[in-house]
Amino acid sequence: MSRFDKDSSTCDEGSTISESSSREMSDERTSYLDHEIAQLTKLRSGPHELLARVVPGRKRLPVSTVRMLVGREGDYSGRGRFSLADNCHVLSRYLPRNGPWLVDRMKSRAYISQFSADGSLFVAGFQGSHIRVYDVDRGWKVQKDILARNLRWTITDTSLSPDQNHLVYASMSPVVHIVNVGSPTTESVANVTEIHNGLDFSSGDYDDEISIFSIKFSTDGQELVAATSDSSICIYDLGADKLSLRIPAHLADVNTVCFADESSHLIYSGSDDSFCKVWDRRCLGSKGQSAGILMGHLEGITFIDSRGDGRYLISNGKDQTTKLWDIRKMSSCAIHAGLGEDWDYRWMEYPSHARNLKHPHDLSLATYKGHSVLHTLIRCYFSPSYSTGQKYIYTGSSDCSVYIYDLVSGARVARLDHHGAPIRDCNWHPFYPMMVTSSWDGDIVRWEFPGNDETPLPPNRRPDRWRTFYYM
Repeated sequence: MSRFDKDSSTCDEGSTISESSSREMSDERTSYLDHEIAQLTKLRSGPHELLARVVPGRKRLPVSTVRMLVGREGDYSGRGRFSLADNCHVLSRYLPRNGPWLVDRMKSRAYISQFSADGSLFVAGFQGSHIRVYDVDRGWKVQKDILARNLRWTITDTSLSPDQNHLVYASMSPVVHIVNVGSPTTESVANVTEIHNGLDFSSGDYDDEISIFSIKFSTDGQELVAATSDSSICIYDLGADKLSLRIPAHLADVNTVCFADESSHLIYSGSDDSFCKVWDRRCLGSKGQSAGILMGHLEGITFIDSRGDGRYLISNGKDQTTKLWDIRKMSSCAIHAGLGEDWDYRWMEYPSHARNLKHPHDLSLATYKGHSVLHTLIRCYFSPSYSTGQKYIYTGSSDCSVYIYDLVSGARVARLDHHGAPIRDCNWHPFYPMMVTSSWDGDIVRWEFPGNDETPLPPNRRPDRWRTFYYM
């Protein structure tokens, strides 16, 4: 993806950042997150305090599973059972770090991986025009083998409909294609064995060079939201089969977009202009002005994941950090504070002197460092609510590993190593202690706890062919 020269944006007239807020943002952050989300995470993933008292003086440490079982049998909590938070406290300790075991191996780069909402299906997209849908519950059997239509460079994103019957895929093109993955046909060759209907996201004012980097279904499955290379966010009405809204959202490529919660009213976007923005569709107005701006990254945003509550999100940035945000801290200002030098993440290492730089008006709640965001649009996520209470965040990395961080303390709790090339995408199963990683080395592998009796794969040390090409 091309990198744009970005000029500093200015604040709206009359908009200022108070002295106290500025001092708070410039203060050195502690290693422990002191914010409402820390308490919410504790409530979602911490044991009942009466169960915790089984181990006096060790409240800050994980309570022994055996002692929690003793407490449950003794009905210490008065409920006679574990709560969801108790379950999360137990399950979240068993990270999917054993393995890996091979799911699939292709001869082209893996760009996309995605579990369905119920975890029964898994989607992987490859640069070589292939998208495969695996039936997780049937031993990872290929349910649908899709050969993409009119592919440009690579599959940039995919999205499953909420009913899991349709899948859309995007590439470096303004046309998104939709496939019926619920049909009995396994081999889905575009317009040969099955029709891949095209959804045109261009308009009369735009040429055919628009690329779509991110696309998502709305919760009701009636709309698609897309991030484009012409600095816009687009909404496509599937019922009316037309583009219903185009928002001139940023000053550079929009790399990522998602709905904030189930209502689909709020939208989060991230761009190469280094800003995350919040959009409220109920009050966009004629100019399409954002509800607010979240600044703190020094370089472009590669991915955004919503916590699903319409309040918190995380973002990966080309400044080699993941940041946690609360949209209640957003600003109407857009103050750019980049490196001020010609640097391109696709083929250059991040300057060592820049790793400790901070945005003077950083609005983020916490910053997580250790992974590498180079060469491609590396993705990051919250861990599942059901099994972990979203107490972790995890991300792929261009150094061929997956990193898992504790949301509250910021500590790295696990690093998964196998691949021989950048990991663009990785996904934690919504219910089981299982993670699947997809890499530019062509391997799709799964990590589990505790795993099975199969012999794990040896480290993948293929020749570094991926270094010869760089884009997206």
